[in-house]
Parts: sequence; structure tokens; C-alpha cells
Amino acid sequence: MDHPHRVVLLAGPSGSGKSYIAQRTGLPVLCLDDFYKDGDDPTLPRQNDLVDWDSPRSWDAGAAVETIARLARHGKAEVPVYAIGADRRVATRPFEVAGSPLFVAEGIFAAEIVEECRRRGLLAGAYALRRPRGTTFLRRLTRDLAEQRKAPGVLLRRGLALLRAEPAVLRRQVGLGAHPAPAREVLRRVADLLAGHPHHH
Repeated sequence: MDHPHRVVLLAGPSGSGKSYIAQRTGLPVLCLDDFYKDGDDPTLPRQNDLVDWDSPRSWDAGAAVETIARLARHGKAEVPVYAIGADRRVATRPFEVAGSPLFVAEGIFAAEIVEECRRRGLLAGAYALRRPRGTTFLRRLTRDLAEQRKAPGVLLRRGLALLRAEPAVLRRQVGLGAHPAPAREVLRRVADLLAGHPHHH
């Protein structure tokens, strides 16, 4: 079945600038982090009784794919609004693709659904944002400190742990079918995909 809209999946390590680059494509952007499971979900992965939010199992891949499928077919869907502080979905909001043949879905777990989106004919492209690691570390730390997500010591420790994990995260995303690319290449490839689409007026 030919869908009127198709998705560009944008993965990448935490803090690699996914939402910024997604915004820069000029396409409608679906934030996949809103598909985290609620904090009291019994299927959440735990380590020493703490929820492991960096594990793909903390995220609802099925709901994300269903939403992408609905957007591909109808151009609009209700999407969850997730509050990180409350560890839960607090609302839903309408999301519209409007006239665009492509939309971006970005998030740390975007690569987890590459195969399924491809199988369903929803996929236009899938990329994993590759950045110099120091840049990512500093950007993420600055952001987290500014948003006061957690105590500074906790953020620094998590930042260093994520820095060490970054090559493994990228390897996993590439293994799942995302093409590793720096920001410039992602933007160029999305522009090429758009150019290849007849524009519907």
C-alpha cells in the first residue's frame, strides 16, 4: 500500500542534537521520547530497583509505530505528551503532517523501529546522528544542568557513563538499520529525499 506520507527516523546518542537537526530539516517533527512507558509500568526494565531509562525496554515501540502508521496514512494523529519530571504521559495532543510528503520522528530509540517501519512501507530513511563525543558530552551536560533535571553530581556521573557508552549506542543503532551520518549529511540526504518526491499541491 502506498502511504501519502513517509517517515525519516533520526536516532543518535543522548544529547547528540537530534531534535535540533530534526527542526532544521523544516519537516514536521514527532518526538519519540514522548513514547516512554509510564513510571509505574510493570514491564519497565530495572537495575538495583531503579528504572533503567536508557534501556530500549523503557520505551513503547509498538505505540510509536502505530502512531507513525496513522500519520503516514491520515496525516494526523493524537500523540502523547510525556513529563520527564513526573515519569508519565500527562496528556495527548493533535499532531499534523499537513501537506508534507515526509515527516521526521526523532529520539534515542528511533533505530529500534527501523525494521518494522520498513516492513510496513512507512520508511523514507533512517539515520543515526554522529557527533564528536566531547561535543555531545558538553552539550548534554549544559542542557541537563540548565533544566535542573537532577542534582549536578548525578548529572555529571550519568554524563560520563553515557560518554563511555556512546560508541556502543551508535553501533547498536547502526546494527538496527540506521545509517550513521554527521548532521550536514543527514540534512543533505533529507533534502535529496524531498527533491525525489513529487510535490502535491
